[in-house]
Amino acid sequence: MKVAILGGGISGLTLAFYLQKAGIAYDLFEASEALGGNLRTERRDGYLLETGPNSLQLSDELRDLLTDLHLTSEIQDTAAVSANRYILRDGRYHRLPASPPALLTSGFFSLKAKLNLLRELTRPAAPPNAQETLGGFFRRRFGSEIVDYALNPFISGIYAGDPEKLLLHKTFPKLAALEQTHGSVLRGLAKSGGAGGRRKIFSLRGGLQTLVVALTNHLTHRHPSQPVTGLTRDAAGKYQVQTVRGPFSDTSYDIVALALPAYAAVPLLKPLFPEAAAALAAVNYPPMAAVFTAYRRADVTHPLDGFGALHPKVEQPYAAGSIWTSSIFPDRAPADQVLFTTFVGGSQYAAQAGQLADEQKAAVHTELSRFYGIKSDPLWQHQYYWPRAIPQFDANIVAAHVAADSLTAQGIEAVANWRAGVGVPDCVRYARQVAEKITDSAA
Repeated sequence: MKVAILGGGISGLTLAFYLQKAGIAYDLFEASEALGGNLRTERRDGYLLETGPNSLQLSDELRDLLTDLHLTSEIQDTAAVSANRYILRDGRYHRLPASPPALLTSGFFSLKAKLNLLRELTRPAAPPNAQETLGGFFRRRFGSEIVDYALNPFISGIYAGDPEKLLLHKTFPKLAALEQTHGSVLRGLAKSGGAGGRRKIFSLRGGLQTLVVALTNHLTHRHPSQPVTGLTRDAAGKYQVQTVRGPFSDTSYDIVALALPAYAAVPLLKPLFPEAAAALAAVNYPPMAAVFTAYRRADVTHPLDGFGALHPKVEQPYAAGSIWTSSIFPDRAPADQVLFTTFVGGSQYAAQAGQLADEQKAAVHTELSRFYGIKSDPLWQHQYYWPRAIPQFDANIVAAHVAADSLTAQGIEAVANWRAGVGVPDCVRYARQVAEKITDSAA
């Protein structure tokens, strides 16, 4: 048994790690010199920047991986204030209530919205609908205000998405199941012990690149700077990969693992599986930019006592929101400064994402000045741009998932985030499952 892993992001690295641990032969191919995909940490001018995910949720599978890599001692906890989350409403930031009881007693939502929350307990379940969007589901169960000021900023800030387009059963299937099982989402959460509690949020000393470096150093058959240019299949059903250089043209693989973005897998699949390639080509990746902005602490009047602030679309903001990076991890900026990571773009802000970097930086500074009471110019700014950022689990993803399932029967396993789920914990979990499946089949 031999496996070709195409793509050296967190999915491909995790798959290779567990295959190697199980004694399964593999080759991991990555087009760029650096592995890690979206997990990228940069040090610039005294700042520590995460250009992809800024922090991670500590799932069981991710904890196991860190343990296997001897990285648990490198876990960096967030500051205590990170439990606070803020939402823009009526032009200023409000702390979001942390629980349903707190929500009912706070002034963040109107009386009408609170009554809608209570009425959710008695609203009957609707028949399952595979086409229902997150916006449609939450509006039906909880009302429009919850959609506008809770769901919308969350989906925009975390998934770069639009809740009116993302499908419920592809993004939060557990919520759909709670409605069908208990008749009410809130009643279902109560009977099942809630949402399981908020997972620990963490980073690693030196940034999340530490995880990438540890995985990379562990792997014995990684091949960076080796873009795969073609994929063929012989009469025996085994695959061969063509690369720009390297002695791989005569190597046969029993399984090909696609740890690539959907759009990158399309040209490789098209000659052999044109229908699957067409489905993957339709997966939507909106553009996104991260704009890093530093100020003197004394020039920012807001206390910055939280994880960050998200912006509902109804407020007509420029950016989707900002993470208060130096509040969460104080070592990311000099002690007398504050560092914001502001997200521009995504499905709801595509026009802003297409602007030039200097225009984005100026607009972000203007918005930060307005909402945080900042009277000075930035000490420093930097922009990082993803032309295709996070895959959207909208109507187009359904055909892509069907295609991925059909490819499995042909010896091709899709393990990238468009199949596994967009979060790093999702990718680690799914890659480990695929590694176990391959290992079991080789036994």
